[in-house]
This record gives sequence, structure tokens and C-alpha cells, in this order.
Amino acid sequence: MNQEVRFRRKHVIIFLSIIGILFIYSLSSSRDCAGSEQFSRSKVDGAESWEAGQGRDAYLPNRKGPTIYAVTPTYARPVQKAELTRLSQVIRLVPNVFWVIVEDASQTSTLVTNLLRRSGLQERSVQLFAKTPTNFKLQGKDPNWLKPRGVEQRNEALKWIRNRLKHNALGEPESPGHSIVYFMDDDNTYSTELFEEMSTIERGKVGVWPVGLVGGLMVEKPVLNRDGLVLGFNSAWKPERPFPLDMAGFAISSDLLLENPQAQFSYEVERGYQESEILRHLTIVHDMQPLANRCKDVLVWHTRTETPKLDAEKALQKSGKKSNDGMEV
Repeated sequence: MNQEVRFRRKHVIIFLSIIGILFIYSLSSSRDCAGSEQFSRSKVDGAESWEAGQGRDAYLPNRKGPTIYAVTPTYARPVQKAELTRLSQVIRLVPNVFWVIVEDASQTSTLVTNLLRRSGLQERSVQLFAKTPTNFKLQGKDPNWLKPRGVEQRNEALKWIRNRLKHNALGEPESPGHSIVYFMDDDNTYSTELFEEMSTIERGKVGVWPVGLVGGLMVEKPVLNRDGLVLGFNSAWKPERPFPLDMAGFAISSDLLLENPQAQFSYEVERGYQESEILRHLTIVHDMQPLANRCKDVLVWHTRTETPKLDAEKALQKSGKKSNDGMEV
């Protein structure tokens, strides 16, 4: 008898346990369903806002920073598309960058047009052209340092930026706003953090920071005193230059360019003095604004793509054929 009672109690406990488990499971399922419904609704709402013009940029950082005009001189060569593609991937991640591409040519190319379209940057870019005079063009096997490069293209970009800042499409003065100009060569490597730093440049200032792998050093950088004032640079190559730094190592508050229309690049300066040529009109070393963790962080590198060996391609072309026939490489 006692054994039968114990047996029944055991069944009752098991039954109640099963009921309890099912009850807890049903509560959990209800929450999941509610959560899924809320998630689905948020996805729909997100899609609606996307279609309403929010777009991908609404989900990226630094959306409300000052406009950064990134000036990129470029020219036709086998690695051109590869170089510009790498840059475009960085620019896509920084919504307040406006890309000013200037081709060394007598007209714009379909290659650059297609690249801007495929990268989704047509709305925040402009495609310009400015052909380098023949007597300043590198010839044959000339080393790349023999003649100044990008002078015509950077000056064309400065002209376009100044006009844009003075007037909008209707010919009326553009509403005042802080913006930055940066010379972004197509053969360097850039961290998105660099543009976050650049966005903190104050009006009337030139921002400055270290550049990796340049001038025969691991890093070329501004030298600061204890108060964070720029005293000079650690440059090993031509340290006597007024501003011994790389083109990738500074950016300019646009108001300085408007106030100093004579500030531009020149063919008439010594090798390595292009940076000094424009900066001498805008600032002095001690007044430059140090960025990148008091110039302790490297966020840009002076890398260069190796010239591809295309001997087989040249042999193919002699027979009237091309491996990339009908293709854009």
C-alpha cells in the first residue's frame, strides 16, 4: 500500500514538472515572437527610411563633420584603376569626404567615370581634367622625381574648390561652413581614422601629423614641445626646407585658401619644395595644428604600387592581340 502511494506521488511530481516546463516554454516563445515582430517592423521601418533618402550614409560615423575635399591627381597607367579602387573603398566609409579627381589628360576618361559609378560615389565627387604641359612631362625611363608631378592637376582642383566655396550652382554665395582641403595621392595608404582627425582642424589652421615610410625613415613626423607646439620636423631628406614634410602629412582649412588666392603649386620650385610652396602663403610652422594623438599615431603611409611586369602582354600586343581585349582592368 505505502509503495503504491509513493508511486502515485512520483507520477504527480513528474506531471507537475512537465506542466511547469511547458508553461515556461510558452512564455519564452511569446517573447521571441514579439521580439521577432518588433525586429521585422524595425527592418521595414529601416527600409522605408532608406528609400526616403537616408541611404547607407545614415549608418556611417562622422556624417556631420566638415566637408573634406580630397584632391587626387591621377593619370592613365596599368595600375590606375587598382589604385583608385583602393581609395574609393576608404572614401565610401567616410561620408563627409568629397572626392575631387583630376586626370592628367585632355578630357575625362570612361575608366574613372565607371569607377565612380560602381563605387556609388557619383554624388560626392567631381571628375576634372588638366593636362600637364609637354615640357614638364616625364619621358620614357625618367625617374619619377625628375620633374614635379601633379602641379597642374592640384591647381585645377584648387580653382574648382575656391569657385565652389564662393558660389553655389545658382551663382549665389554658398552658405558659410567649415571645410578642409587634403591632397590625397592615389598611391598612398590611408586609415579612416585620419579623416576623423582631419575633421577637428580649426578654422584658419593647417593640421599636421606623421606619415609612415617616407623620406628614408620609418616615420616622418612633426616635433612638438611640452605644450604641444610644433617646433619643426624630424625629416632626414632636405631638412632645410621651410616645411620639410610630405604631401600626405597636412590638410588646410578652406578659409585660408579663400583668403590667400595666390597659394598654389608651381613648376618653378626646387625638387621637394611643392609642399613649402603652398604652405608659405598660409601658415608658419609654429602655428600648425598637431593631430593624431599629439603626432604619435601613424594613420597614413607613403606606399607605392610596384610597376607590373608585362613582358608577355607586350609580346601579345606585337601579334595584334591583347589579354584584356574588351575589358577594363
